[in-house]
Amino acid sequence: MFNYYPSTPHPYKYELHKDMDFSAAHFIPKDEAGKCKRMHGHTYFVNLTIVGNELDDCGFLIDFKSLKDLIHGRYDHTLLNDHPEYKDDFPTTEMVAETIYKITAECLAGRANQPKCIQVIVRETPTSYVVYRPV
Repeated sequence: MFNYYPSTPHPYKYELHKDMDFSAAHFIPKDEAGKCKRMHGHTYFVNLTIVGNELDDCGFLIDFKSLKDLIHGRYDHTLLNDHPEYKDDFPTTEMVAETIYKITAECLAGRANQPKCIQVIVRETPTSYVVYRPV
């Protein structure tokens, strides 16, 4: 299955995309959220765009499995509201995308080859997704 998502221009030689999914529940505890005020679940689909000019000793920007473990391992089959990163913000799709960016960027910052995450896409339903790009 191929997903084609919006891309963002960049000056790097390499561009890596990692698609993954995880199943999780959430709720948005505000009356304005309508039905989303009640706990419900999604199979979230995530696409990470990682870029860089230098490869590591294995010839990777970063191993695909490392990215999956980082996100899927953290969120799969959980209640997003229970995660400490959402204690001050509701786990809307927008906030989930931004949080996944922050988690990924922190992981990448420790790598000698210094890859960068330039885009995170989180699809909550077949017809709705959010694109997050750091400014």
